[in-house]
Amino acid sequence: MVVHIHELLKKEGWSLSKLALEADIDKSKLSRLASGQREYLYIDYLVRIAETLDIDDLNEIVSLERVEDKSKK
Repeated sequence: MVVHIHELLKKEGWSLSKLALEADIDKSKLSRLASGQREYLYIDYLVRIAETLDIDDLNEIVSLERVEDKSKK
């Protein structure tokens, strides 16, 4: 799973802090989500992010892709 929050923020010219405030999500939780440190997603967070950034397709926020697990090397 790949989370595209940093790309969306760059495109919008927003900071993580601004998104956290506007979407009413704890900044530390949002930061862990954005950096891929969370193993699960709260659909509520995705919906809030989508509504805040006016995104219709959740695939713009998160996508299922095969990623290499560097810890298994």
